[in-house]
Amino acid sequence: MREGAVIGPIIVAIGLVVAAIALAVVGALLQTADGSTELRLERAEAETAQLRSQIDTLRTELRDVQAELDTQAEDVALAAANPTYAPPAATDLGVTAPVILGQDEGEGEEPPGTEAMTEVMKLAKERFNKGITQPRNSVMLEVLGAPRESKTVDCSGVTQPRLKAQLETRQVGPIRVTMLKPALESLERIMAKLQATEPDIYEALGTAGALCARLIRGSRSSWSNHSWGTAIDVKLQGRLDGFGDGGTQFGLLLLAELFNEEGWYWGATYNREDSMHFEVGVETLKKWQAEGQL
Repeated sequence: MREGAVIGPIIVAIGLVVAAIALAVVGALLQTADGSTELRLERAEAETAQLRSQIDTLRTELRDVQAELDTQAEDVALAAANPTYAPPAATDLGVTAPVILGQDEGEGEEPPGTEAMTEVMKLAKERFNKGITQPRNSVMLEVLGAPRESKTVDCSGVTQPRLKAQLETRQVGPIRVTMLKPALESLERIMAKLQATEPDIYEALGTAGALCARLIRGSRSSWSNHSWGTAIDVKLQGRLDGFGDGGTQFGLLLLAELFNEEGWYWGATYNREDSMHFEVGVETLKKWQAEGQL
C-alpha cells in the first residue's frame, strides 16, 4: 500500500487529538469564569460549539478514509488473484488503483493463482449487495407462505403442498442441492460463470446445506430462509468460513460478485457476518412471482 494511504488517517487522527485538547482547555476556562466575564463566556461557548463541530467532521473523515483503505486493500488482493479484474478508480486519498503488469512488464512472471482462496481477509461491506434487499420473514411468508405447519429448531421436511411441489434436487456444477426450481436455475448460471472465470474455485466449491426447514438459531418464531429452498451455505476446499469473525475467505469475495449479479443477497453484510451464506434477494423473488415462476 502506498505511503499516502497511511498518512491520510494519521493526519485525521492527529486532528482529532488536537481538537479534543482544545475543547478541554475551553471547558476549563468555562468552569473558572465568574459573572464579570460574560463576554468571554459567550466567545468561549461559541468556540466550544465550533470545536465540537470540527471534531465530528474529523471523525467522519477518519471513518471514510478507513473504509476507503479497506476497499483499496481488497482491490489489491482481487487484482493479484484475477488478472481480468478491473478495480474502481481511486479516490483522492493518495491511493492509486493497482496496476496489473503484462507479461512483458512482469518479465515473464505469472500472476498468483487462487491457492490462498481460504485465506481470511477483512471485508469492505459497502462493495456488496448494492440494490439487493435482504429477504425478511414477512416477505418470505407473503410470497411463499409458511414452509411447515409446525415449527422446529431442527432441519425438517417441507409440508406445505404448493411449496413442496416447487422443490427439486439437482446436481448443479460441483454441488448437489435441493432448492426452489427458479433458485436452481439461477444457481446453474452462477456456476457456469464461476467455471469460466474462476475454475480453481469452481473445483474447490462444496456446500454446507441448502433446504432445511427450521427456525433461525435462537428464535422461537422466525424461519430460516433455508426453509424455503432459497438459501445456500457454501465452503471452499472443505473448509467453512468462520461465523461472526468479521472476515471472509478470499475465494468467497469473487463468488459473491457472481451471486450479486444474479440478485442473491450475501450474508457477509449481516450485523453478525455470515460469509458462507447466500440467499435470494427480495427483488429477485418479486420478479419470479411476477413472471409466474412461484
